Amino acid sequence: MVIASLIKEKLSLTPAGVVLTTRDFGVEMRYQPALAKALNRLVHQGELQKIAKGKYYIPKKTIFGNLKPADSELVKDFLEQNGKIVGYITGTAAFASLGLTTQISSSILVGTNKYRRPITRNGVKISFLLQENAITSSNIPLLRILDALRLIKDIPATSPDECVTNICKAINALSMEQKQELAELSLAYTPYVRALLGAIYENMGLETETISKTLNGVTSYKLPVSDKVLSNKKNWNII
Repeated sequence: MVIASLIKEKLSLTPAGVVLTTRDFGVEMRYQPALAKALNRLVHQGELQKIAKGKYYIPKKTIFGNLKPADSELVKDFLEQNGKIVGYITGTAAFASLGLTTQISSSILVGTNKYRRPITRNGVKISFLLQENAITSSNIPLLRILDALRLIKDIPATSPDECVTNICKAINALSMEQKQELAELSLAYTPYVRALLGAIYENMGLETETISKTLNGVTSYKLPVSDKVLSNKKNWNII
């Protein structure tokens, strides 16, 4: 009865679509099995949806059926742990916010410092992109720009030329401090990302030494970006 009261109170204070874990109910370890049984009973009754072991949400019901949680809710345990940022949403969903694509993705890509295998939650495929840089709330927008360069061949409903053009606009909107930080963050990325960013920076009249000194002058990078967008691409061995 106490467990039922705790669940009822917690759910009454929780908006639809917010993912809860068994820990959020503040139940002692010895009562966890009873809590799990009670929550699973609510799942069978249709009052809760289960997305993974120990993870539940109240479905928001519409005339078209139940709405799924927001991407950030579905993967929030991969974004923050114990109050610390450990990941960020990147890929198509994030690139759309940068104006790089209009495609709506049915999957989620999470940047994280830890290697993880793809999983499926609530029918949504979640993949992970290994990020070598430390992840902070302030550098996530910059990491997404670098991720876009890294995945430039794979961004849907656009072309690499269009991506570079829109990435230039995004970079142009940054402060000088952010532009310098972006160059420094790029050092943890593969050489072709650095070469692309170097060419973009040179084209924009920005300092490129931070990037250029890390590149091998002999290696060339085969990337589908035209001279029309980056007329200086040969300076960076982009072919």
